[in-house]
Formats: sequence, C-alpha cells, structure tokens
Amino acid sequence: MSTQLDATASAIVAGGKGILAADETVSTITKRLAAHAIESTEDSRRAYRELLFSTPDIAAFIGGVIMQDETIRQKSSTGTALIALLKERGITPGIKVDAGAKPLAGAPGERITEGLDGLRDRLDEYRQLGARFAKWRAVFAIADGLPTARCVLANAEALARYAAICQERGIVPIVEPEVLMDGTHTLERCEEVTSYVLQTVFDALFEHRVVLEGMLLKPNMVIAGDHCATQASVQDVATATLRTLARHVPPAVPAIVFLSGGQDHVRATEHLNAINQLDAPKPWKLSFSYGRALQDEALELWHGQSSNVIAGQRAFRHRAECDSAAALGRYRSAMEREAA
Repeated sequence: MSTQLDATASAIVAGGKGILAADETVSTITKRLAAHAIESTEDSRRAYRELLFSTPDIAAFIGGVIMQDETIRQKSSTGTALIALLKERGITPGIKVDAGAKPLAGAPGERITEGLDGLRDRLDEYRQLGARFAKWRAVFAIADGLPTARCVLANAEALARYAAICQERGIVPIVEPEVLMDGTHTLERCEEVTSYVLQTVFDALFEHRVVLEGMLLKPNMVIAGDHCATQASVQDVATATLRTLARHVPPAVPAIVFLSGGQDHVRATEHLNAINQLDAPKPWKLSFSYGRALQDEALELWHGQSSNVIAGQRAFRHRAECDSAAALGRYRSAMEREAA
C-alpha cells in the first residue's frame, strides 16, 4: 500500500504540475459567485466546475484537483461524471474531508478543525467514487498571544490522526496547516509561528506513524500580514519560506504544494517562482495547490455566461501554465504580456 501511496503523491506533482483547489464549500463558492452577480445554484456551481475541469490541455499543468462532496457526485452537461472528466485527462481526483474550522472552546479567536468522526467510512465511499487523495485544513491566526500552544497541539493531533486514517484506507493525505495572513504581523513573526506550527505537526505525524513518502504538505508561504505596514519583497518571502521549510520539513516528504492564502494571482506565481530559483538545497518538489489564485481570472471572464466559457478556460489555462512554469523556476513576467 505504501508504494501505491508514494506513486500517487509523486504523480500529482510530476513535471511541474500542481493542484487545483476547487473544494470551496457551497457557502464559500456562493459568496464568490455573488461577487460577480451570478446566482449560486447546484447547476451554476456545476457549470463553473465543468468549465475548469474540461479546459483543453489543462492536464499539462494540473496533476490533481481537490473537490468537495457536492462536486464529486455531479455530472457534466453531457451526462459525464465530473470526476470522469478529470480521470479521462489523467488528472488525479481528490476530496476535502474535514468538516471545517470551529471555535476552539475556551480559546477566543482560535479554531479547531473537526471531522474525524466517521472519517473511515467517508474515505471508503470517496475512494469508491474515484478519489485518490484527500485534504484536511487547520488554520492558525496570528495576534497578541496567538496562536496558543493548546490550539497548535490540538490541530496538529487532528491533522496527524486524519493523515494516518487516510493512509490506512489507501488515500494520500494532503496535510494543510495554514498560518493565516490576516493581520498586522511582520514577516519575522510569520516565520516564527510557521516554524512552530510545522515542527509541531511533523512531531505529531511521527507519533502517528504517518508514512512521509505517501503524503503531501500544503503550507502557507512565510509572508507579512496583509495589514502590515512593511510588506516584504518577493525575494525576502522566498528566502524566509525556504529557510523555514529546510528547518522543519523532513526531506522524505515528496512535495510541498503551497496554498495561495489570499495572495494576488500574479504575486502567488512570482513567490513560487522565486522560491524555486533560490540556489539552496530543495529536497522536495515545490509546487502549488491554489484556489482563488488559479480561478479568479477565469471567474471574472466567465461571469456565469455560457458564451464566455472559452474565454474563461483560456484565462484558467494561462494561469495554470504560469504556475507550472513557476514550479520549475521558469516563470517570466513576459508571460503575462504574451497572454494579453
């Protein structure tokens, strides 16, 4: 089983490929559609996912797609299961399995991700539907006195238990500990917190005997808070991020697939590219698992109109190509002008 997990994890990020995070909950995708005056219905959500999944040649840049429960069960406008659209293109289907971050009792401002109850049965069902990897997200806010050790330890334990159960059921786990960029904290404070979170998470993974070769890590980049008066340069973000990973992520992990965390789509591409261009040891593949940073341009152009599907797909393909190039350290700013 371990060999199969290793092979799946490596295939998802082979050749500069990354992951499309299309696992927004119904409430989250409803807000994004509403921002473009698009009514959120089961059909409109299906149409949007179909636009992304059926984009021509997208498998050259996307190796995996994370879905959520509604999407993995839907069929395209032609009657083909959406998951089949991915498998036909050689893209590995994945599924979000956590139940969301809830308030941590007795800890104002902190959250604990729930969803371990019944996880084995859900994983068995999702595997039968065709999913081969899963995702669980834990979030950590930076503020005065936050995050607390209690919050970090509780979420690390949940992440490790989730990952162990995934591997037991033949599913590759994506472990996503996200230090949020919301706030006024500096780059240095983000590095301090990210270091602590990653170390605690990998200690828990070790205790739960998670096979590191059969998992993927989805962390935040080390970046100043979005309201910090001093924003770090692209080069400083790259340097701090790689330094943090080198200190706390074992080389047995096959790949690190960064989340975009609310970054602008171009800046997320630039940061990934700069990290890969650094002249320093990188024992893991460094790729992407972006949501909004991959989708925003396509959603803006599509605007819920069938006549705009091709334009939306072109925008999605372009951004995926840019991010794939960044995963290889080959992105150039001229690629933005070439697309225009």
